[in-house]
Amino acid sequence: MTRSTRRNLRNGLLFISPWLIGFLCLQVYPIFYSLQMSFTEYSGFGDMTNIGFQNYSNMFKDDLFWKSAYNTLYYTVLAVPIGVVVAIVLAIAMNQKVKEVPVYRAILYLPSILPVFALSLVWVVFLNPKFGLFNRLGSAIGLPTVDMLGDPAWTKFAIVLMAQLGAGGPALIFLAGLRGVPAEMLESAQIDGAGPVRRFFSITLPLITPVILYDIILGLAMGLQVFTQAYIITSGAIGGQGTAGPRNSLLFYVFYLYKTAFQYTQMGYASALAWVLFIVSVILALSVFKWAKSWVHYESE
Repeated sequence: MTRSTRRNLRNGLLFISPWLIGFLCLQVYPIFYSLQMSFTEYSGFGDMTNIGFQNYSNMFKDDLFWKSAYNTLYYTVLAVPIGVVVAIVLAIAMNQKVKEVPVYRAILYLPSILPVFALSLVWVVFLNPKFGLFNRLGSAIGLPTVDMLGDPAWTKFAIVLMAQLGAGGPALIFLAGLRGVPAEMLESAQIDGAGPVRRFFSITLPLITPVILYDIILGLAMGLQVFTQAYIITSGAIGGQGTAGPRNSLLFYVFYLYKTAFQYTQMGYASALAWVLFIVSVILALSVFKWAKSWVHYESE
């Protein structure tokens, strides 16, 4: 490198040093430190005791580990595809040539920017079996009362429904994808006699598959890390501090990780749980990308 290049490199590193120091100290170091803790018995205070792979082997005998893994898988399998469908439907509605469509877009997008804790508290009131609007509307059309936050068969599905309140954000991304579909192709298909449904499934849907892939990856990441909704609802409404909903039906994986670390003070075991989640997330992401090669169509192809 020339003297000028070295000077520019030095100045560049100097300018980004606050971010670089924060990245190394607050992200890279905790990652490797948690890996070290995962092989120890550690309460967060005192000295670490090296126990090898015992934390990982204990997971196979931990009923709460399997319960939290099942709850998280149940939520993710339902929330991700439903979220994609809801976002696409909202995007199609936002894409209509209606005079008031900007107002509708703002209304549909608004819930996605509200704090999750506020939405969770509103959701508790909305689903209340005695005076909640959900059961009032159901009773008006002759449906039985359902305690969605008190019945273990419905609690996870209630969180899935709540997740759709944030579909306005992904819907805007899908809206951009819909706007990117060439109008000439749609007009040509219409001239050839293709109806709206045929045009959507034969032209629009294949062209927005990259957006669908993005939404699936984002949904998997958020689904595997679901925590706030369950924590607020169970701690403030139905479960108290000791349980995670009826029969631990809302004990999601990250919720259990949090309780293990900060309530049970088992930092070593919690670190092992975190690394298992990381490995599973990477495997799922790679699997989705490999699967996507068979159905995602890019413009350059």
